[in-house]
Amino acid sequence: MTKRLLGDTQQAAEILRQGGLSAVPTETVYGLCGNGLDAQAVEQIYEVKGRPAVKPLSLMVPSPESIDRYCRDVPPAAYALAERFWPGPLTLVLPARTELIPDIVRAGGDTIGLRCPDHFLTLKLLRSIDFPLAGPSANPSGAPSPRSAEDVLGFFDGKIDAVLDGGPCSVGVESTILDLSRTPYRILRQGALPEAELWDALRGTLTVIGFTGGTGCGKTTALKVFETYGALVLDCDTIYHKLTREDEGLRNALQARFGDVFPDGDLDRKKLGAIVFGDDKALQDLNEITHRFVLRAVEKQLTDWAVQGGTVAAIDAIALLESGLADRCKAVVGVTADTETRVRRIMARDGISEDYARLRISAQKPNSFFEQHCTHILRNDYEDPASFQQACKSLFDEILGG
Repeated sequence: MTKRLLGDTQQAAEILRQGGLSAVPTETVYGLCGNGLDAQAVEQIYEVKGRPAVKPLSLMVPSPESIDRYCRDVPPAAYALAERFWPGPLTLVLPARTELIPDIVRAGGDTIGLRCPDHFLTLKLLRSIDFPLAGPSANPSGAPSPRSAEDVLGFFDGKIDAVLDGGPCSVGVESTILDLSRTPYRILRQGALPEAELWDALRGTLTVIGFTGGTGCGKTTALKVFETYGALVLDCDTIYHKLTREDEGLRNALQARFGDVFPDGDLDRKKLGAIVFGDDKALQDLNEITHRFVLRAVEKQLTDWAVQGGTVAAIDAIALLESGLADRCKAVVGVTADTETRVRRIMARDGISEDYARLRISAQKPNSFFEQHCTHILRNDYEDPASFQQACKSLFDEILGG
């Protein structure tokens, strides 16, 4: 008859050390566990469950520090997600240290799933042993997942050595499984952790730098340098123009507030400009609408980038500080230059008169605005482009290394 252990982790640990099997509680369901580094113990798990040998097992570990012990070539996102959700209902699939983890655990593959369960008894058990636990749900394959020690005994009484009784499981649904072993990352099983929450957290693993500044300061050059760091660069002006052509939600919102500003299918910017010029409330409404839709589009592109394994991104927006996009950034870089230098640059770049160049500059925020609100300033009064590029690299190394 199976021993029912009433919170006795020491006895459970000894059974597992000797190659036996014990069911253990987690926040999701009870797991059927054995020494994950002992091929014979794992073979018993397959036999008792009737689990197909082609289906790999995951390992229960006590903390995120276990990741490097059992996995190799770990992407930064794995550490960040483990810190965020462990202990908790998230299993991370990563490249395995195949020389350490038996072939039977991996079902012949080269990856392993790691999970840190959120149950005080099982965490205490894991911290008392020096090996991970192979632990699928403690039910015969195809049967309902067990949420209590009684459920486990109903399945396996006399077939396993013990049940560590931790009371009923609080969640009752298996963990969500996220494959980080290859890109794009993908959810292999939707479980207790909601998909939206997981993608939000994955986006949060990105290092995002905001760039802003007036015309003629050299922001484009700075962004090109930042791209050499493997960064995705999002141009919010380009995003906005694309949305006005393709996003029905934005188009409907603009028409509802400002009337028929899409007379020929495309946004009539002159007509819209005439409506908001000199009308502070109309301009405020326009900014609220555009910022909301641009922010949503930026977040989606950042999420897609994170799913592709990206780690660094840039947001380029003149209204970065006013739109709320700066709140998504680790740092905000303001690119500035003195007025005379800017005048010369945009006259040469755009082929415009000096008066028009000064008019354009005067319509934008002064350098003092960026100096007051940005976390970093890139001053670009260099005559030599190479010198400015080196200044960019020095600042980016500082931000990304900090």
